[in-house]
Amino acid sequence: MLKQEDNEKITRSGPGTPLGNLLRSYWQPAALVSEMPGERPVKAVRIMSEDLVLFKKREGWGLISRYCAHRGVDLSYGRLEEDGIRCLYHGWLYDGQGRCVEQPAEPDHSQFLGKIRISNYPCVEKNGIIFTYMGAGDPPPFPHYDCFVAPDEYTFAFKGLWECNWLQGLEGGIDPSHVSFLHRFIQEDPREMYGQQFAEEVEGTGKKLSMLVGESYRPDIEVESADHGLRVYALRQLTEDIKHVRVTNLLFPNAFVVPFGNTKVFTQWHVPIDDENHYWFMIWYDFAEPTDKETLLQQRLDGVSLPDYRPLRNRSNNWGFDPQEQKELTYTGMGLDINVHDQWAVESMGPIQDRTVERLGISDRAVTANRRMLLRAIDSFAAGGQTPSHPVSEAEAAALTGPLAMDTIAANDAWQSRWVQREQERRDASPWAAPLETAEETVDA
Repeated sequence: MLKQEDNEKITRSGPGTPLGNLLRSYWQPAALVSEMPGERPVKAVRIMSEDLVLFKKREGWGLISRYCAHRGVDLSYGRLEEDGIRCLYHGWLYDGQGRCVEQPAEPDHSQFLGKIRISNYPCVEKNGIIFTYMGAGDPPPFPHYDCFVAPDEYTFAFKGLWECNWLQGLEGGIDPSHVSFLHRFIQEDPREMYGQQFAEEVEGTGKKLSMLVGESYRPDIEVESADHGLRVYALRQLTEDIKHVRVTNLLFPNAFVVPFGNTKVFTQWHVPIDDENHYWFMIWYDFAEPTDKETLLQQRLDGVSLPDYRPLRNRSNNWGFDPQEQKELTYTGMGLDINVHDQWAVESMGPIQDRTVERLGISDRAVTANRRMLLRAIDSFAAGGQTPSHPVSEAEAAALTGPLAMDTIAANDAWQSRWVQREQERRDASPWAAPLETAEETVDA
C-alpha cells in the first residue's frame, strides 16, 4: 500500500514531473526499426506525453517536436528531405537538431531563422530499436548489457501497446509468483512453435516450464540489490533434495530481464506514451543460435493491429475471454498467448492502479523493493545524486554487464553456486557472449 502522493510520484511522467525527469535521464526506446516505413521513414511518436516526429537522416535518426514553431502545423506530414523535415504549410525546414535552417517565404536578408529551434533529442539504433535520450546535458554511455552487445543476428525486437500506466506493466515483469497461476494450462499447451515462452523443457526435469511452475506455486522469493537494479530469485522445491532456480532482474528504472528457455533471454522496457498508456519494447537474444527473425515477426504481427501495435485481444472485446476455454484449457480463458494474460492482468487494474487500497504479501517482495528503490532514486536524482544503472563514463558502462537470467535446477545446498556455473557453461558454449565478470557484490534489497 502506498500513500496517494507516492503513487502520483511514481506514475506521472510528463515533462517537469519528478519521475519524468528521472526516466528522461536514461536512454529510452522510441520505435522499432522495422516499423519505420521503407519509402518514407517518418513516424509520429508520443513519449512521456511529448508529441514528436521521428525521421531518417542521411546518417542515423532525428527526433524533433511534432509541431512547427511557425503556426503549429503537424510536421509528421512534412516532406522528408536529405537531412531534415520541411513543413508543408510555408516550407520551413528543420534539421535533426531541431534547428530551423530554411524559411523560404521570409525576406532574403532576414535572420529570423537563427532564433528558431524546436525540441530535439539524440537517437541511437541498437539491435532493432531506435533509442532516444530526452534528458538534460550529454547522454550517458550505453551499459554493456547482453541485449546491447549481442550480435544483431542473435536478436529480435518487437513492441506492444498496453492501455495502462507503465509501472503496472513493469511490476508484472518482476513478480515471480504470478507465472504459477496466470500462465498455467489446464491441459498442456497444444502448440509446437518457435519462440514460445514457458514451453521449453527445463533441463533435468522432463517438464515444460509452464507445468513446473504450475505444480510448484509457492516459491521462496529472495531479492538482492545489484548495480543494474535488482536481482530476483524464485526458488521452487521440486523434490526433497532439488530446487528449481529462476533468476530474473529489474533493469532500473523501467525494464526487466528474464530467461526464455534454456538459451534465450529477453529484456523488456516499459515506456510511457502518457500516464495511462505505454509501449513495451523487447530485445530477445539467443546465446546459442541466430534467431529466425522473419518467423518471429510474423507470429507477433498476427496478434496486433497496425500502426499502433494494439493487441487484437483487448479491453474492447474482454480480451477474448471464453469461459469454456477457462474450464478446459487455459487458466485465464483468454487464449494461448501469455502476453495477453499479462496484458489483461495489468490493464484490468484500470488506467492508473490505486495503490492506496492494495494489500501486498511476502510474495510481492520484488514489487515493494522496486518501489522503495524508485522513490529513493527520484529524490536522489532531484538532489543531483547518483541513480542505479546510470553510468557516467565508458569505464562504468563497461562494468554494467549481463544481467544474468536463468532457469535451472540445483541441489538444495548448492543452488547459489550452481546457477552461476550453469550461466558460465552457457556463455562458454556461446559464439558471442562474454565470460562472467567477478561476481557482483550484493546486499539485501
